[in-house]
Amino acid sequence: MIEKLKKIKARQVELETLTADPNIISDQKKYVEYMKELSSIADVCEAYDKYTKLESDLASTKEILSMETDPEMIEMCKGEIASIEQKLAQMDEDIKVLLLPKDENDDKNVIMEIRAGAGGEESALFGHDLLRMYQMYCDKMGWKLDITDINETELGGIKECTFVIKGKGAYAKLKYESGVHRVQRVPETESSGRIHTSTATVAVLPERTDIQVEIDPKDIQIDTYRASGAGGQHINKTDSAVRITHLPTGIVVACQDGRSQIQNRERAFEILKSKLYDKYQQEADAEYANRRRTQVGTGDRSERIRTYNFPQGRITDHRIGFTDYNLLSFLNGNMDTLIENLQIADQKAKLEAGIGVE
Repeated sequence: MIEKLKKIKARQVELETLTADPNIISDQKKYVEYMKELSSIADVCEAYDKYTKLESDLASTKEILSMETDPEMIEMCKGEIASIEQKLAQMDEDIKVLLLPKDENDDKNVIMEIRAGAGGEESALFGHDLLRMYQMYCDKMGWKLDITDINETELGGIKECTFVIKGKGAYAKLKYESGVHRVQRVPETESSGRIHTSTATVAVLPERTDIQVEIDPKDIQIDTYRASGAGGQHINKTDSAVRITHLPTGIVVACQDGRSQIQNRERAFEILKSKLYDKYQQEADAEYANRRRTQVGTGDRSERIRTYNFPQGRITDHRIGFTDYNLLSFLNGNMDTLIENLQIADQKAKLEAGIGVE
């Protein structure tokens, strides 16, 4: 690890020299590229500088201790050595985390889907609760949530909903939401007061605007229809909503939030490209499955990841054994504690797999 840190530090010095070169400054493309790289290693280099300073302090204190004869000073030196060694051990773990490979998608916007699962109308109502939870979390984070397609029930539930979340680091925070979410509660539609178990499925994809995915016009079917709201109430009287079906894969994307058919068509194609890219990447990349196994959960839609238990006011994430009894607060968008625990567990799993440290 130390050798790797030395190489990174040497690269930082080299980049600082390069970005001060007038020839590089005049070449904006190269300058931006070097500055971006410099920024990407700044945290690691800062941690390494602190680590080497602590090592130097430790060596100096040990040297003083070897020459000291005063009992009081000896005790002080021993205490200082213990303190420095403790700090070094913690920094060692922190640096290992910093050295983990960065997920190239972490800063991307997010495409999310919520689909009602088992439980009929109660499942659809739970889907609406999840959408509200993500909306409130986005408000808290200063992100923007745009619903591109929604199919609501008469009672205000959601059969299915697709939305895009725009904001720095959105995917890094929300990628752990993919899977089956289970709710246990007494439905409003239940007169006998029995607790029901229902599910809703959440899918999370990074939005990919910088990729080239070839789509053969013969492979798609485009349908237009009138955008509608809850209970079938028409939002407008023109066929502005667009549904695109990719025939070879069966992937269907619908968009109705735009003001015109052209806007909805363009947005639907963007989402389709992201979905196709994700599908092809998973099929083609043999290492993908191995990487996912070192992360928290698999991201598989069939995996039950979380339970929302209303009678107990409890939320439990089954992947990491996390339980909290502030369910209503969580549903109001206060998701940070669980997300941080998921990120820590993910980092721990990668460290145990030896990822990032040579």
